[in-house]
Amino acid sequence: MQAEEIKAVGKHVYGSLYGCDKNMLADITFLKELIVKAAEVAKAKLVSVEAYSIGEYNAVIGVVLESHISIHAWPNLEYATIDAFTCGRTDPEAAFNYIIETLKPKKYTKNYVDRSSEL
Repeated sequence: MQAEEIKAVGKHVYGSLYGCDKNMLADITFLKELIVKAAEVAKAKLVSVEAYSIGEYNAVIGVVLESHISIHAWPNLEYATIDAFTCGRTDPEAAFNYIIETLKPKKYTKNYVDRSSEL
């Protein structure tokens, strides 16, 4: 594969989710499984999934060979953020969309950044 075949070396999709189901956001096992499936949908190679709960806050981080996919959740606020950054031939937007379809927020924002735009 030649370097010019890859148009965007690093693709970053991130956003905020409002009005999510509190029970989904509070279920750390569910969120870990969601990251596993999101990595699969993105065609990324999952290396590990870690989860942390600190008071009312949950964080689930999936390390993929191509970078990471994460969900940060505040169940008491019905609020979460998604961060999907990948390199190569993976599709972080597919991961983002899968998480949105699963969590079904009342509204959300989505941002896309080509992290290699100066190459």
